[in-house]
Order: sequence, then structure tokens, then C-alpha cells
Amino acid sequence: MTAAKIKVLCVDDSALIRSLMTEIINSQSDMEVVGTAPDPLVARDLIKRLNPDVLTLDVEMPRMDGLDFLERLMRLRPMPVLMVSSLTERGSEITMRALELGAVDFVTKPKLGIRDGLMDYTDTIADKIRAASRARIRSAAPPSAGAAEPAAPMLRSPLLSTEKLIIVGASTGGTEAIKEFLMPMPPDCPAVLIVQHMPAGFTRSFAQRLDGLCRITVKEAEHGERVLPGYAYIAPGDSHLRLARSGANYVAHLSQEPAVNRHRPSVEVLFDSAAVHAGKNAIGVMLTGMGKDGAQGMLRMREAGAYNLAQDESTCIVFGMPKEAIAAGGVHEVVPLHAMSQRVMARLATFGTRAQRV
Repeated sequence: MTAAKIKVLCVDDSALIRSLMTEIINSQSDMEVVGTAPDPLVARDLIKRLNPDVLTLDVEMPRMDGLDFLERLMRLRPMPVLMVSSLTERGSEITMRALELGAVDFVTKPKLGIRDGLMDYTDTIADKIRAASRARIRSAAPPSAGAAEPAAPMLRSPLLSTEKLIIVGASTGGTEAIKEFLMPMPPDCPAVLIVQHMPAGFTRSFAQRLDGLCRITVKEAEHGERVLPGYAYIAPGDSHLRLARSGANYVAHLSQEPAVNRHRPSVEVLFDSAAVHAGKNAIGVMLTGMGKDGAQGMLRMREAGAYNLAQDESTCIVFGMPKEAIAAGGVHEVVPLHAMSQRVMARLATFGTRAQRV
């Protein structure tokens, strides 16, 4: 018996984008475009009639803004939404807000050569639609823009040397998971290095948004900078982030080497470097995401003495990367997202005790 195809509804005010998305999606054997709409008002009627599995939604459109439509949709009829975003500063800020509102992920429109550029993204778009179709969707939207983010209870930081590090990998659903993980962290927590699969042009907005919400300083990593406690370093889009050493200090190392597991930045690259340079002084955290990037690197971290945690299936948007890390044997504990920060800090408190030697 043939599995049912993923039904996709494409919403974009550009006839060219609608046509290209239809061509890309219909070229896949497991999905099909069941309808297209030039704006959210037309889309609203088509959703009722066609009952799509996944919606692709332009960020900026006439008649009704994509964010307004997304907020209403996630409140009234939650469903997987993949945003189609422009590679602009405004586009990246709006996209971050869309992810907060419940969009599963996003793809970017190329600035030039739209047809060839978008067709080059065929595999990425198809993968993201597959992941979206399997995603766990929140049933209610968070507070509207301008509302204060509720303060997370601050965790206490045990007395630690600057050798301790927290190493994080994430993909689909990771922007919100990382926010929830970082917000309770105390200002003097160990340095946090993060790879979130995200293209160039979006990680700066992501880091700035987190920096405004967290007690620790959150920034895009810069090549050669010292890695310090109280900071979280986000791998810039399109650059690998490695942990390196300069004398007695940890430093961030960025590179444009080829993609690993089809990603740059790659979680695998960061985890491998942590295994080499941090060893037993690292705690690894694998959060929600599709694919298997970082699974073998997390195993190598464990073999080097690190203690590793993975987000549990019930709280993941997509239980791909954590599942693969668990299957590879690199994970000590499987933890729900809401308890992850507390478990990491509790584990850090055991460094230097017999409990560390697991």
C-alpha cells in the first residue's frame, strides 16, 4: 500500500515563487502541492477546503501580514508552517518572530537569480517539509509582540573553574528550545557554545534577540575570540564553529570548510572539537532537530569523558538529532526541555566528585 503524500499549500504573493515552490514540491515522490494562494485571506478558505498537512507562508504579503495570519492560525487551527523569508535584516527579524509564534522552520528566498537560487534549495525545502509534516505543533500562540517575556527562575551556578563548558547542538525547533534552555542560566554560568542550523544573515538577529532575554551575554561567535564564562556563543550562519586552545585559554575558531552532514555550521564539527579540547570538562546537550548531525560527535565527546544529555521525544518539535545521538550511544540522560537547564547545572555541581566518573 502506497503511503499518502504530504499535502502542501503554498501561500505567497509572488506568482513566480508559487510556481517554483509547486515545481520543487511536486518533483518529490512523497509530497504534492494541493493548492496555492496569493494572500492569507484566500489561504484561509483553502485550508478549510483542502486540509493541507503543511503550509508554506511568505513573511511579507498584502491584505494581511504573514505574522498576523500565522498568529491567528496557530491560535485557531494549529498546523505545521514553513516560513518563506527574504534574506534581509527585516526579513530575519520577522522570521525570528514567526518561529516564536509557532512556525516550525523557514527557507530563504535568494536575493538574485530567484529561479536558479530556489531550485538549488530543492533538497533543503523537501527535507524541511518532511520534518514539518512530522513536527509536534504547539496548540496556542505565545504572547503578542511587545508583551513582556516571563522571567525564568534563575538557577544557581556552582563554584567552577573556567575550564567547564556547555556544548549545544540543535536544528528544527531549536530557536525556541535554545531560548528556553538559556533563559534560566545565571550570569556566571560556564561558557556555552551553540550550533543551530541557520543560514547566514539570521544568526545575528537570533543572538541579539536572546541577548535581550537572557541573564548571560549571547552573541555571534567571532574568530579567535576568547571563550569566557557568562557568555553564549552562536555559530554564525554558513561558518563552522570549533572550540580551540590558545595557551591556557579556550578560543572560538570559525572556518568556511565544506559542509558536514550537509550543514555549515555543523553540530558534528563543534562536538568533535569539544571532545578534543574540553574532554571531561564539557557537558553536551542535543536539542530538537531533524537528521543525525552531531550524533557521532556526541559519542566521541562521551568517549573523551564528557557528560551528555538529549532532549526527550515528548518535548521535541522534531525528535531526529536527539534520537540519533541516543542510538549512537553518546547520551547519558534523556531529559525534557523544561528540565534541561536545571539538569545541566546540577550535573556541573558534581564535577570533581565521584559522580563525575560515570
